[in-house]
Amino acid sequence: MNSETYIDFCFIREGSGRFKEEIDQLLRELFAKIRLNWYLDVKQKDGLEIVVAEIKGMSKWQSEDELVQFIETNAKEDFWTYLQGYKAFIYPQSKGGKSCGVR
Repeated sequence: MNSETYIDFCFIREGSGRFKEEIDQLLRELFAKIRLNWYLDVKQKDGLEIVVAEIKGMSKWQSEDELVQFIETNAKEDFWTYLQGYKAFIYPQSKGGKSCGVR
């Protein structure tokens, strides 16, 4: 069953350029077969590059714990080097539902 999925990641490294492109590639590889889209917000402060990734879409995960396990199993080393924080919300679709009542 699919779940609505919302994830925010904060990645930081010393400024050297092209950080947005590198984060985009890491996310493409990590979520290659999952229906997620993301927006990357780039900032620079005190010689650091900061990329905040806002991710949303549909996934098969039923809980935040399943998401974390997936990331721990599949993320590359650079992902972990740059990651400074995250938050995630997984909203599983409920089974069944009520009729629309259309006549």
